[in-house]
Amino acid sequence: MFNPSRDQARRFLVDAWQKRRAGQPATAMEIMAADIVAIHAEYQALLESGDEALSREWSPDDGQINPFLHLSLHLAIEEQLSIDQPPGIRALFDQLVARRGDRHAATHVILECLGEILWRAGRDQAPPDGAAYLDCLRKAL
Repeated sequence: MFNPSRDQARRFLVDAWQKRRAGQPATAMEIMAADIVAIHAEYQALLESGDEALSREWSPDDGQINPFLHLSLHLAIEEQLSIDQPPGIRALFDQLVARRGDRHAATHVILECLGEILWRAGRDQAPPDGAAYLDCLRKAL
């Protein structure tokens, strides 16, 4: 999935979770996505609602977290860790896991940094700053 639309990204997560629940064969990326959904019980019913989930909107102004954004950031982080991109993220993640004692908690630290870096990139209309991303993670150690 290279540069999917919002609806394509949402559909991918719904379909990956549906395949998991039905015991159907899945791609490596679908398995990774379903694994992420499996640790987020709070979003499972939404993904099981099908088309209703695809059209719903969440507003940060109302204090709502967009579950699709949250799950997609998790997926992006897992991809980054699998290829150590930006270089050094895997070692920093391992340190975060050791300090936090929990893989999911460590992933949420990365998620906060990634969200900040992506927000800055959007604001500045520039590519994400990999060095600033890693600096954020170092500060979180």
